Amino acid sequence: MFSLIAAVALTLLFVRAWRRDRRRLRNGYLLFGAVWFGIAAIGEFLTYVFPAFGLVLFGVIALLPLTVLVLAIVLIKNGVEMARRESRSLGNLLSLLAGLCLLAAPAVILWLVLHPNAATLSLAALMTLVATYVGTYFVVFFGYAIVYSRASAKVRPDVIIVLGAGLIGEAVPPLLAGRLDRAIEIWRSCPTDAKPLLIPSGGQGDDEVRPEGEAMAEYLLRAGIPATHIAAETRSRNTEQNLLFSSEILRERAAGDQVLIVTSDYHVLRAAILAQRVGIAAEATGSRTARYFRPSAFLREFIAILSYSRGLNIAAACIVVLGSVAAGMFGTTVLR
Repeated sequence: MFSLIAAVALTLLFVRAWRRDRRRLRNGYLLFGAVWFGIAAIGEFLTYVFPAFGLVLFGVIALLPLTVLVLAIVLIKNGVEMARRESRSLGNLLSLLAGLCLLAAPAVILWLVLHPNAATLSLAALMTLVATYVGTYFVVFFGYAIVYSRASAKVRPDVIIVLGAGLIGEAVPPLLAGRLDRAIEIWRSCPTDAKPLLIPSGGQGDDEVRPEGEAMAEYLLRAGIPATHIAAETRSRNTEQNLLFSSEILRERAAGDQVLIVTSDYHVLRAAILAQRVGIAAEATGSRTARYFRPSAFLREFIAILSYSRGLNIAAACIVVLGSVAAGMFGTTVLR
């Protein structure tokens, strides 16, 4: 009964928070809790009605370590593909590193537990608690990113901000072209008498020969968008500046209140969160990204999201360390 009540309560809280502002990651925690307790309530009900279902549930739980192994293999395979298709930067190798960590961490924890003393048990507890915290955080982020990207507000925008993604020489690469094509698709779907202003946003990086905003504006012009509906932003160096400098343009042009951010699908939630943080009333939508590119891209986004919650992470770190030390001391006492 408790699981059912918790699931209903968290669902109601999620709906309320979603209606107030869907751009907050805390909505993801409410959704995660509602799903968790909902599954628990269904499991309890089925076990009560069909006692044999309990054995099935136990079997599923027992197979969870196998899913970790499968996930590790998938991530390693993806990391190898990324290294073959893209530059071998740290960001592009995140899926490979994550897969290797998923393989190594359980083995290290098992070794520590099999060689028990206060230090090894504390370290094993520390690794387990850190993995649990980071894993839960990532599941919440990833799940809510999918939910948000697929249910972003269907508004008729007055302004469309297209976030830059780097140039190759002077050319617009496929990733950035996907964002621009998505913006063009939305622009063309708007009524003739209510076409939105397009703001291609991106400055000139250290390794670029021209501002991204200029190249993006030319791409839009070649696609048939009138110059009067394009206002390039060419000063920004990151997503937050994309939004801040673009907001200055929309205020200067008095372009309207309905703002839609267009970016890649993996980047949608962070773009929306940043818009909320800098005070822009905007929703975000995403263009499709190559399947092989997504794992490392989502991991990069997750690391960036972690940096936005320093207070929460510091508090969690303190709890984890204290819990690990206590677990090590308790384990040593029991062994004696």
